[in-house]
Amino acid sequence: MVPNELGDDALVLALEAAELENGQFRHREHVRAAYLYLARHGDFAEAAGRFRRVLRRFAAAHGAAERYHETVTWAYLALINERMCRASCDSSSEFLRRYPELLDGSALLSRYYDVDALVRSSHARQVFVLPERQG
Repeated sequence: MVPNELGDDALVLALEAAELENGQFRHREHVRAAYLYLARHGDFAEAAGRFRRVLRRFAAAHGAAERYHETVTWAYLALINERMCRASCDSSSEFLRRYPELLDGSALLSRYYDVDALVRSSHARQVFVLPERQG
């Protein structure tokens, strides 16, 4: 199963069932899945809560619970949500074609955070830390 070949419904189902190999769920699939949760659940807080729970379960199912990063997750959800409000898209693939900057995680997050420090921070991994820079 190659995630780039999965349709939106199949991606969400495979993520929720933890059927993807850990190496198959890379940044692109994270962004696609976040978009899908936000699109399908309407309310930002509800969608974010659901997505966060699924990501944590997925990481734990693959023996990598410590890899989940609270700040990166919430920051990306906010960035994706903001772009979703600009224009409607019919699929996660269309959304990524429209907003390819979301695929370069470090560059986008560096507008708001010192990415190296953020990734190393155990505090930021456990709780959402507000941006230190203005985008």
